[in-house]
Amino acid sequence: MRVGVIGATGAVGKEIVEVLARRRFPVTELKLFASTRSAGTKTKTPFGEIIIEAYSLEAARHLDLALLAVSGDFAKAHARALAAEGVAVVDNSSAFRLEADVPLVVPEVNAEAIGDHRLIANPNCTTAILVVALEPLRREFGLRRVIVSTYQAASGAGAEGMAELERETRRVLVEGQPARNEVFAHPLAFNVIPQIDSFQPNGYTREEMKVAWESRKIMGMPDLPVSCTAIRIPTYRVHGEAVTIETKRPVTPEAARAVLARAAGVKLVDDPATQQYPMPITATGQDDVEAGRIRANPVFGDCGLDLFLCGDQLLKGAALNAVQIAEKMKIGVVA
Repeated sequence: MRVGVIGATGAVGKEIVEVLARRRFPVTELKLFASTRSAGTKTKTPFGEIIIEAYSLEAARHLDLALLAVSGDFAKAHARALAAEGVAVVDNSSAFRLEADVPLVVPEVNAEAIGDHRLIANPNCTTAILVVALEPLRREFGLRRVIVSTYQAASGAGAEGMAELERETRRVLVEGQPARNEVFAHPLAFNVIPQIDSFQPNGYTREEMKVAWESRKIMGMPDLPVSCTAIRIPTYRVHGEAVTIETKRPVTPEAARAVLARAAGVKLVDDPATQQYPMPITATGQDDVEAGRIRANPVFGDCGLDLFLCGDQLLKGAALNAVQIAEKMKIGVVA
């Protein structure tokens, strides 16, 4: 299969290439596209050394599959045209997530939405990590409302965010100087920032609203009440999420653990007696979302549940989910 990664030099683009190789995706030819600044440079990949190209429709129209790890503006300008050429397109940006004619997919939850579509949207990283655990609980116990606080790693801001965290941590520890900021609204090293993306008229940030909007679409629950508080924390690449749900039917921690233990894409890590619970340090580089700290929530009585999740933002939150979508698409050879 002729596969192209567009945005191949960014954190997500690089991870997509690694995931394609690790999952033995049937790649017969791999093309890597990036900015004109990177065009012409060579990069080593599991598929051999490849010369990076500047993107053009002419160069990409003969692909069977295009995986986009680009800005929303770039995706809006090019994704539909590429799909119109018969290329299967998976877009990681927010450009099409809420478009009625574009499925928003987490394969463990709603793979059937893919159908014959040529353009599929990959959800926000926080949403993907959340719904993998929510959906099996919804199926078993029903779902009335969701309250989530997210603790999001620097990787959510891309390679530049990860580099800034590393650089500014060194500045504080090695040079003894105050941390600075360019990528984030405030210095992230040794700090937490309760803002991700821009504030909306309702007081929530756009990141927080994405979790609500996208979760509703993926799970097919357009009226589901969701409240999110999104916080940037000084970790590298794993997002944590403290989740409270009210279910429609009574739920116990034991029953919830049993459901999550057999859920696809979830790893149950929940043994407080031995201090086993989800953490960024253990979820880093892992495909599955860790779930633990499962307990009854007394606010909602017999229908209340608290849990904590950790998921690798670059994997299930981005590259892995994109490749899993591609594995489910009906991809034919383009003439």
